[in-house]
Amino acid sequence: MFKNTVKIDGMACGMCEAHISDAIRGALPDAKKIKASRRKKEAVFLTEQPVDETGMRELIDATGYHFMGMESIEK
Repeated sequence: MFKNTVKIDGMACGMCEAHISDAIRGALPDAKKIKASRRKKEAVFLTEQPVDETGMRELIDATGYHFMGMESIEK
């Protein structure tokens, strides 16, 4: 299991958090416990396999928010 933390700039409200969560859920069907936080400027979720940083950058940028970095830690 991998804990993925994606740093995201540009979220301003609860709908922004939902938009990010839905985008991650759509792109990564095996993602679990997705939680986006505008206050922390991040989204955190679990996956069985490591997540490709380039793909995540493209996904976040395509939503209109700004990808600032990512960390995956094996749990």
